[in-house]
Amino acid sequence: MNTGRDEEFTEYVSARMPALRRLALLLCHDWHGADDLVQAAVTKLYLHWSKARGSDSLDAYTRTILVREFLHDRRRSWARRVTLTDQPPDTGARETDEDASMDVRAAIAALPPRQRAVLVLRYHYDLNVDQTANVLGCSAGTVKSQTAKALATLRRALGTAADPDPGPSRITHHQGEINSNA
Repeated sequence: MNTGRDEEFTEYVSARMPALRRLALLLCHDWHGADDLVQAAVTKLYLHWSKARGSDSLDAYTRTILVREFLHDRRRSWARRVTLTDQPPDTGARETDEDASMDVRAAIAALPPRQRAVLVLRYHYDLNVDQTANVLGCSAGTVKSQTAKALATLRRALGTAADPDPGPSRITHHQGEINSNA
């Protein structure tokens, strides 16, 4: 009986691994941290597999575990987040506007973890306010306020405060470059 459970779990995780790694990369902004995050999330998913496979949406359940693990990890000591390496950073595909890409990445990376998670879930995964609140384990009002704060911070950082565009389109425009590294 356990073998069937393990096979089912392995099949699911194998199929979803690329999507889990992309989500983790969007949250962490580096492959090593993303892989560590996915490993921690998959471990928790395995521990709760019987409950997870009975949920309405296994993908949503798994995404919730991953995002909450990301937020939990960011509350831990900064020393765990320091990465020393003798290798140069991974480089992505060339962009048409590399400077704008770097500006957007830096601005998103500078956001607090919860605000970054809200933007990723709302504008990259296209979740509505209630779905995002469910994933983050908070109220819809918190999602709205965190979204507003994050967008205001991005506008200030990117110098678009006078721009009548609400902001997500600029983030959405550059999300392709984030995905190109995935």
